[in-house]
Amino acid sequence: MRATGVKRAVDKITTPIWSWSLRNSIFPLHFGIACCALEMAASSAPRWDAERFGIVYRSSPRQCDVLLVNGWVTTKLRPDLRRLYEQMPEPKWVIAMGECAISGGPWYDSHTVVQGVDTFIPVDIYIPGCPPRPEALLDGFLKLQDKIRASTKGRFLED
Repeated sequence: MRATGVKRAVDKITTPIWSWSLRNSIFPLHFGIACCALEMAASSAPRWDAERFGIVYRSSPRQCDVLLVNGWVTTKLRPDLRRLYEQMPEPKWVIAMGECAISGGPWYDSHTVVQGVDTFIPVDIYIPGCPPRPEALLDGFLKLQDKIRASTKGRFLED
């Protein structure tokens, strides 16, 4: 089906609204299994206040659009994490927070630790550090907002 003039007009009017709402209502699924989870919790505390950027953590993958992975992932845990990613609705993004999620951290040469989340799910934002500070996490979310702004395009033009 080809895009008509009406579809293009609707697309031009609604695309900025959808883009704005996607950027400013980020619902991360927190998958914290190590010390980075404490820094994530601190970023939501009143001192850093992640909610001022529209970041509200949820517990169900079906209500989330960002998978925030922090901590090392074992080979036993990998299928479950993949399943959580697949249960999230589109559009969805992944943030790897900390050295353990990015490369396995101090256990990179262990036979039970996966050497990076990006070996089995696509990662959009990497936040290095051990553990990264809450400011770094908030900066990662702002980079994700920039990425969403740059990649958002009209739905009808995809026809």
